Amino acid sequence: MDDPLIVVALLLVAASATAAVATRDPARQALVLAVLGTVLAVLFTVLQAPDVALSQLAVGSALTPLLIMLSVRKVRRPKRKRETDR
Repeated sequence: MDDPLIVVALLLVAASATAAVATRDPARQALVLAVLGTVLAVLFTVLQAPDVALSQLAVGSALTPLLIMLSVRKVRRPKRKRETDR
């Protein structure tokens, strides 16, 4: 492939990975992780690895962020329940 296309894809991966690390809220972090998974799938496609790109798209962009969002939702309790538990 073209070298500039690979460089752009690598820069996008670096930027989205930095954003994932810099994000503090777990719910937002899951969304940024989904973006990172999508960008990684694009990078794998550019590097001519379509099978790896499809796996990354399924697991890294959809399944993992979904599980994180469900976990965050389960862990967080509504404020009114916390006050009544005391």
